[in-house]
Amino acid sequence: MTGQDFADHWVTARDGLRLHLREYGPRTASRLPVVCLPGLARTAADFDLLARALAAGADGPRRVLSLDYRGRGLSDHDPNPDNYAIPVELDDVLAVLAARGVESAVFVGTSRGGLLVMALAALRPGAIAGAVLNDIGPVLEMQGLIRIKGYVGKLPQPGSFADGAEIQRRLFAGQFPRLGDADWLAAARRTWREDNGRLVLTYDPKLAHVLAAVDPEHPLPPLWPQFDALAQVPLMLIRGANSDLLSGATVEAMRARRDGMTFLEIPDQGHAPLLAEQETISRIAAFVAACGRAP
Repeated sequence: MTGQDFADHWVTARDGLRLHLREYGPRTASRLPVVCLPGLARTAADFDLLARALAAGADGPRRVLSLDYRGRGLSDHDPNPDNYAIPVELDDVLAVLAARGVESAVFVGTSRGGLLVMALAALRPGAIAGAVLNDIGPVLEMQGLIRIKGYVGKLPQPGSFADGAEIQRRLFAGQFPRLGDADWLAAARRTWREDNGRLVLTYDPKLAHVLAAVDPEHPLPPLWPQFDALAQVPLMLIRGANSDLLSGATVEAMRARRDGMTFLEIPDQGHAPLLAEQETISRIAAFVAACGRAP
């Protein structure tokens, strides 16, 4: 482990790109590992507080892996933006699991990460011992998609992290009205990094290509078969009360389809909940602990 309580690892994808992940907790821990998958333009850093808490949980040490997809965080950028796609990223997740010796885990998927969890459940159900879907479901609201399309890869260039914090506040204060100055500054530091004296995005701006086809006239098909692939594993759904991507109606449809699903709605947060408050972390930790021990 490093002084930051995690170790950095790199895994080579099938096409040769280097993928980065953070690993918390001892590899020898007997508890089921947890794999954290971030949102579209997000990185492993989003899960830092949650990962630390899970790795040092009251029920014993636990291994936690938090991934940077290709083009995000410390992973290589892909010269072909067509590869920023769910099938390719799912193959990358499988490569990471194989390289790090993870056969079965509890998955925490935020937004796009949740889509990958559902896709993995359909492809390799034995890999999933439990799942937490953070503000994502089988139906994606067009309002939220259009909003995300409006800023991914298109953010203004900040002169400092303080400038970045103001950009974040202008974009997201409507969904996260209770965040303070320190929160917005932390958000800026997760969105940009210093490189040769200037701030650069922590993701490839070409990710905007992923959203190019988003069109209100052509809604995305629902993903109920992929959601139903999680029918045999413990499932927790988290929704930000102000979310414009996961509607209350979709949540009710998910609960009707999946009896016994754990549900948590977080007030004063939108898409996607930060998973950084003690109560939220405790609820996730309790769910993870209930998923059982590793073989």
